[in-house]
Amino acid sequence: MRIGVDIMGSDHGPVVPVRAAVMAARELPADVRLVLIGDEPRIRELLIAEGADPAAFDIVASQDDITMNDNPTKALQAKPRSSISLGFHLMKEGKLDAFASTGNTGAMLVGSIFIIKPIQGVIRPCIPTLVPKEKGGLGVLLDVGANADCKADVLAQFGLLGAMLAEHVYHIRSPKVGLLNIGEEEKKGDLLRQATYELMKDQQLYTFVGNVEGRDLFNDKADVMVCDGFTGNVVLKVIEGFHDLLEAHGVDDPFLHRFNYENYGGLPVLGVNGNVIIGHGISNEIATKSMILATRDVVESKLNERIAEALT
Repeated sequence: MRIGVDIMGSDHGPVVPVRAAVMAARELPADVRLVLIGDEPRIRELLIAEGADPAAFDIVASQDDITMNDNPTKALQAKPRSSISLGFHLMKEGKLDAFASTGNTGAMLVGSIFIIKPIQGVIRPCIPTLVPKEKGGLGVLLDVGANADCKADVLAQFGLLGAMLAEHVYHIRSPKVGLLNIGEEEKKGDLLRQATYELMKDQQLYTFVGNVEGRDLFNDKADVMVCDGFTGNVVLKVIEGFHDLLEAHGVDDPFLHRFNYENYGGLPVLGVNGNVIIGHGISNEIATKSMILATRDVVESKLNERIAEALT
């Protein structure tokens, strides 16, 4: 297995992702090879500083790398030698089994859709996030930003993508799928939510448990919670902000600690023909290491093959 790691996308520069790669390599089996994409002399220098042998990694030199301020679509075209562009093209050529980055999320999404391309039958790929459950375990919330506007068939299919992720990567048996809405009743919500409900309750690909409300995010009513990317991103930022607020006020609780993004690192772009993992730009070395380890888990789960099979 060969995992490409974007060294140039981190908010902290190349130091953090190189350190994370060294940490991850110590935990990965011998058959997993990390391919570090970025400033080659700097990567070698940092590997030696971390006490690692550069020969234990493959290094691909990049140039003119994509920043957080670059326009995602234009950047991939204007910067073909950037670390993100190279990562996608190496994967398209079959030289990588997965590509992980904490860089420009928009560029990662654009590359996933236009270079790697959606799985046949997927209407729109999406980005999930994880939420801890009060009684233990995790839940999946999607979409959280890739698709601000959705139609009912798109949302209904998100239920399948989320259920496949929950089952095959996070080992949740027969995951329960709910539609995030303003009430539990079947006819609640706007026209989009009402139309989506009808589609979700009639399908046979996953277990639909009806509408769930915002207060159900952390209980066991649903393992997978479906919403459009606009709503999901607002929910995600509220969760992050409330977590940070409680920590700033000195709240020390085991459940609160489970919101720490360091534990999860990164999540796959669901519905594309390749294993693309996106992490948070502010990720430290622990979170980035978690992203790399999570990438290995996604590859081993054969998630994309299972999604393709379900859609056929």
